[in-house]
Amino acid sequence: MKTYMAHGEDVVRKWYVVDAEGMVLGRVASRVAAVLRGKNKPTFTPNVDTGDFVIVVNCDKVVLTGKKLEKKYYRYHTGHIGGLKEIQYKTLMATKSDVAVYEAVKGMLPKNSLGRKMLTKLKVYKGPEHNHQAQKPEPLKLN
Repeated sequence: MKTYMAHGEDVVRKWYVVDAEGMVLGRVASRVAAVLRGKNKPTFTPNVDTGDFVIVVNCDKVVLTGKKLEKKYYRYHTGHIGGLKEIQYKTLMATKSDVAVYEAVKGMLPKNSLGRKMLTKLKVYKGPEHNHQAQKPEPLKLN
């Protein structure tokens, strides 16, 4: 029995839209990362980007469970000496909720050039509107 290996020119990409209103951040991120990788397809190949495009809307209404809003911090480095910055997730979700969703998905993708290529297929928007109607995105069921 032969094993099927996908090639870059064989991949057919679809567009999906996810409404993240009232959903838990980690659960949304893990399922979106799986679709970006292409793990929902029977033609999944680990060394080829077989994933689809994903649009996440209403990311400002995503939920964190427990006391994560007070106890969890988003940390980044400016590149200067002593430039480690941290923001509490309460303020991050109030000001830059799209960054929170983007970074959560980014952390669940491979840390190599293929993962960076997969991340370019993620589009995150705070409100319910997006500008990808021409691609005719289908709603993605995450449950």
